[in-house]
Amino acid sequence: MGLIAIDKDRCRQDGICADVCPAQIIVAGEEDDYPALVPGGEDFCIRCGHCVAVCPHGAIRHGDMPIGDFPEVESGAKPTADQVIQFMRSRRSIRNYKSAPVPRETLTAMIDLARHAPSGHNRQPVRWTVIQDAGDVQRMAGLVADWMQHLIAEKNPTAAALHMDRVVKAWGQGKDRICRQAPHLIVASADKADRTGPAAATIALTYLELAAHALGVGTCWAGYFNMAATMWPPLKAALDLPPEQTPLGTIMAGYARYRYQRLAPRRLPVIRWQ
Repeated sequence: MGLIAIDKDRCRQDGICADVCPAQIIVAGEEDDYPALVPGGEDFCIRCGHCVAVCPHGAIRHGDMPIGDFPEVESGAKPTADQVIQFMRSRRSIRNYKSAPVPRETLTAMIDLARHAPSGHNRQPVRWTVIQDAGDVQRMAGLVADWMQHLIAEKNPTAAALHMDRVVKAWGQGKDRICRQAPHLIVASADKADRTGPAAATIALTYLELAAHALGVGTCWAGYFNMAATMWPPLKAALDLPPEQTPLGTIMAGYARYRYQRLAPRRLPVIRWQ
């Protein structure tokens, strides 16, 4: 078949597939005609799967995405609004971890859910690196401490602004304020030349945090680590990303040592209505 195939026995010619197509490469049929690709439409398809996913009659097939990759939406699986509010407000940034490692299958499940995050033009540019050994995490945290000491010695304003002297002092006392003794780190990266990468990585990491919360895993953004990973040669070498990739965000992951009992408040949103 071509890129798009229509099951004429199922198609009701309602034009939904054409209406939702982001690239507008499907045209609705007129009278007795069926939906079809515009000439050259294959070159503009972003492989988002909207057309197959939205058809209420199961009448459309995409040549690059088998129908088996499109499980039906479970109507009873959607949480209530109150459940969503409770779930999202109960997620905390975890900075105290148990030493027990998270199984690889669980870490994989978190990333598997994060891959469904939206990305510009459906480019899906994010790549993942998991530092799964706690000893490696601590070794890399030590490299971040070295970077901080370097900035402090150079009187770099960033070191002062981020109070790196306190972090380094705590490190010297055996207190890890860099990676918080998390058993794992998850690094999201993308090609340096891909302009959609930074936004895609941020969204994907947010999905990852919510997926982790659902799976009973605690997370926190490792800002110091990611800053160092973009500029400190020893850490860049240890992380060993492909040369065309740059780290765009890092998450600590592990089982929370403590269970939070209440939902913390946040400032009211600042909204401009126009």
